[in-house]
Amino acid sequence: MGKGYFTLKKAAECSFTERKSEFIGNATPVKTEAEALEFINRIRSKYSDATHNVYAYILREGNLTRFSDDGEPHGTAGLPVLEVLRKEELCDCAVVVTRYFGGILLGAGGLVRAYSNGAKIGIDGAEKIFLKPFTLLEIETDYGRYNRIAQLMSAHGVRLDDSNFEIDVKLKASVAAERAEGFIKAVTDATNGIVLVRTVGEVYDYE
Repeated sequence: MGKGYFTLKKAAECSFTERKSEFIGNATPVKTEAEALEFINRIRSKYSDATHNVYAYILREGNLTRFSDDGEPHGTAGLPVLEVLRKEELCDCAVVVTRYFGGILLGAGGLVRAYSNGAKIGIDGAEKIFLKPFTLLEIETDYGRYNRIAQLMSAHGVRLDDSNFEIDVKLKASVAAERAEGFIKAVTDATNGIVLVRTVGEVYDYE
């Protein structure tokens, strides 16, 4: 896995008015092009009476980048929205900036500024986060050693994802990849190798 990347935490919508035109910025995290297109189509449907629904998205999958001016003059809408995503170093996210024309022309420069601002306020509302590699772990211990394992998990910043208390204690946990080796060694040393920690996968997440 890579070292990590910036994306958005949640979906958000923000708006502002520029010379009687209303601009609505919608931003959301997405993982695939299908998710990006579903989001774009949903916003288009929601604001089907709008003058323009301009969009841009960047995906890690296939290193994919797409944008649309949706009828605005070439280079004044979709590209500025995309440039905001690039400037923020974001990926796996999509932005739609909706415009309700207010009767006053903004000019090319005004459009660029307005669509850039629409993208930025949507992104700010959605909260930029950094995702990093996390190692998924499975831990099996007896009850006598459980408290010690719990202490080590806390000390190494290991997150408990699931637990099963039956004959033995079975735990599912995750930890930032750079701390996984240290935690596994600490458990091995503290229990003389009796408690086993298995690495079962990796995901991207934020702390």
